[in-house]
Amino acid sequence: MKKLFVGNLPQEATEESVRTMFAAFGTVRSINVASDIFTGKCKGFGFIEMEGHEARAAQAALDGNMLGSSDKSLRVRFEDPRAARGRPRR
Repeated sequence: MKKLFVGNLPQEATEESVRTMFAAFGTVRSINVASDIFTGKCKGFGFIEMEGHEARAAQAALDGNMLGSSDKSLRVRFEDPRAARGRPRR
C-alpha cells in the first residue's frame, strides 16, 4: 500500500472527484482531501492510498497535469514517512 500526496487541487475539488480521477488507475483504498472548516472548500491538497503498482501508474500519468480552470499543475508525490517525523534532535 502506497500513500500519495496530491497538491495544487482546485478549490472546487471534492473527495468524489479526486477518487474518480485516481480510480482510472486502480482501486483507491482511502482518500482524505483537506477542506476548510468554515467554507468546506478544498484547501488544495489531499492524500490517497492505493496499491504500489497502481499508485506508481497514477503518479506517472497525473503529475504535472493541469486540472480544471486552475493555472497550476497537479503535484502527485509519494508521501515520505521520514519527512513527516521531522529531523531527529541532537
